[in-house]
Amino acid sequence: MDKDRVEGSTTNLGGKVKEGAGKLTGDEKLKNEGLADQVKGKVQNAVGSVKDALKGK
Repeated sequence: MDKDRVEGSTTNLGGKVKEGAGKLTGDEKLKNEGLADQVKGKVQNAVGSVKDALKGK
């Protein structure tokens, strides 16, 4: 498994936590940061998947 997949999954999970905290506290900035982190994590995970596919894993 490519390290980008692991880092992407971690970033995505952290984004979900931030989004939840933002919703809970009413902090729109934190919520939006969480959403942005989720997108970043999904992209990074996809890059890792492509790398794995190219390596034949």
